Amino acid sequence: MAQIVAPAGQVPAIRTSYVVLVSFIASLGGFLFGYDINVMIGGLIFVLRHFQLTPMQQGFAVGSASIGCGTGAIIAGYIADRLGRKKGLAITAVVFAAGSIGTAIPLTILQFDIFRIVGGIGVGLASVIAPMYIAEMSPTHIRGRLVTLDQLAILTGAVVSITVCYYLSGTGNWRMMFATEAGPAFLLLAGLPLITESPRWLLEMNQTGRAREVLAKIYCDPGEIEREVREISNSLQEETGTFRELLHPGIRRALGIAVALAVLVQFTGICPLDYYLPVIFRRAGFANASDALLQVAFVTAWMWICTILAIFLVDRIGRRRLLIGGVTGIVIGMALLGLLFSRQIMGESVVIVTMFCLGCFVGSIAPMFWLLASELFPNRLRGKGMGIASLSQWVAAYLVTQAIPSMLAYSEVRYSSIGPVFWLFGVICVGIIAFTYYQVPETMDRSLEEIGASWTHSQT
Repeated sequence: MAQIVAPAGQVPAIRTSYVVLVSFIASLGGFLFGYDINVMIGGLIFVLRHFQLTPMQQGFAVGSASIGCGTGAIIAGYIADRLGRKKGLAITAVVFAAGSIGTAIPLTILQFDIFRIVGGIGVGLASVIAPMYIAEMSPTHIRGRLVTLDQLAILTGAVVSITVCYYLSGTGNWRMMFATEAGPAFLLLAGLPLITESPRWLLEMNQTGRAREVLAKIYCDPGEIEREVREISNSLQEETGTFRELLHPGIRRALGIAVALAVLVQFTGICPLDYYLPVIFRRAGFANASDALLQVAFVTAWMWICTILAIFLVDRIGRRRLLIGGVTGIVIGMALLGLLFSRQIMGESVVIVTMFCLGCFVGSIAPMFWLLASELFPNRLRGKGMGIASLSQWVAAYLVTQAIPSMLAYSEVRYSSIGPVFWLFGVICVGIIAFTYYQVPETMDRSLEEIGASWTHSQT
């Protein structure tokens, strides 16, 4: 395998081919995440037509996956801790495949909704287990890049999903749209024999020999392998792994930061506004824009490019700087969008500024939340902590997404413009910057054990 040799002892020599391989395979969970969320965008109009849905049925059909997402997020930690990260990924793939097949062959809308919930459980599992596994398998100096790869996979799944739906939309074959999700699910299952279990989970299960074998696939230097074994083992001795430990002084601050970021990532306004992009663009004067699915694919591709930039920067300038810089960009973008809509300046200007906001979002707080959530907690608490943070994120996503239409309608009536909605989100983003500056620690170039120990030894 190819090797990266540590320059002057600064970083350990690693077997980069294997590290990239396991990260790529695990990121297929993120790919499924993005694919599942966006396939509903492509298939919705045809599902509505086929089942002749009432507004209430339509709302549940769209939102049913969120029920599964929250459920999957909260049980993901238990599965990953009890069965292991690798088996957790296998369960994720099976659940995704079941949801895909089930939504492709329903006879009633009830059957469709049930399997959308099943697919949502897969999304919730993937949102926790994939970044957790990648973080635990990654050498410290490239952990940020590799975990952010999961965010790139989510966006790639979204682009592929929308593109597939676009080409199938000509025939209206919505069943095939949902069935195609089974393909990457089986690809994830096929790739799992090529990867190993997390060495941190193996040591937690007292399987020291197997843990050394896994670490030997990652590190070239036997001394580095033994150092990792000692550091991980020592950290495990200081942890109980119970939910109650999450409320201990210090660790509860880590939980508070993770949950706060989970909620705030939704209160930037970007995620819900992304869902309503067609509405925003129509209000900007693009009522006769060509194909809506193609527009969404274009926007998502732009977000993909910005995520590549985040991968390049995250282990160079650090999490905090990237987070603060990106959210500052969102503040500027939201202020401009509010101004454009308030003054009825429509057209390309709105599109350009919207794209700028989306780029800042996916280049900063979107991947940084998942990265920090995978880094902040001690080893025995990582699954539980990430599960709670992920559940918080899905609940916040649901609440904000439900609120957006009412906010837009109220602003339109009260101020004759939707501009104030953007200003409100801009103010919230200023609060996110302050929160990051005063509360979020820098985790770059620190091992997971060092980060976990910093909370354990904290008294606040």
